[in-house]
Amino acid sequence: MSGSWLRRAIMLVGLAALAACQRPPPAPAPADAAPPAVRYVDHVAAGEVLPPGATPQNPHRGDAAVARNGALLFNSMNCDGCHGTDASGWVGPALGDGRWRYGGSDAEIFASIYYGRPKGMPAFGGTLGPEGIWTLVTYLQSLPVPKDEATESWEP
Repeated sequence: MSGSWLRRAIMLVGLAALAACQRPPPAPAPADAAPPAVRYVDHVAAGEVLPPGATPQNPHRGDAAVARNGALLFNSMNCDGCHGTDASGWVGPALGDGRWRYGGSDAEIFASIYYGRPKGMPAFGGTLGPEGIWTLVTYLQSLPVPKDEATESWEP
């Protein structure tokens, strides 16, 4: 009987500890806040009026400490599982060769990570938030472009 009581007490303490470790839900974005938008020439505007857009700039561009943190985040989020070690490419495309399918500007890389892309790139904006995304962008922009490309681009 005392062994059963002890097991129950340990289980209750464990459950209480787990409940105490849960994070509070993130605060919702203000209703009037426009999402980070990137304008593309391919956008079709209804009534010839595009929604408000911006060209966000990386607040950490060139910051080596943020780039190092971005490398850690890249690995901890398992980005290397698709994009390979040091973003050199594997199942997903290489991200350090200077060739970008959806554009290589600050805003375009941000949008690719934040909103995801067709054919396999999940949206990480809800998981990492803008600061985490900018940390990854800083890391990717810090990668040196190799002198010899393993493949060639077919685009002009």
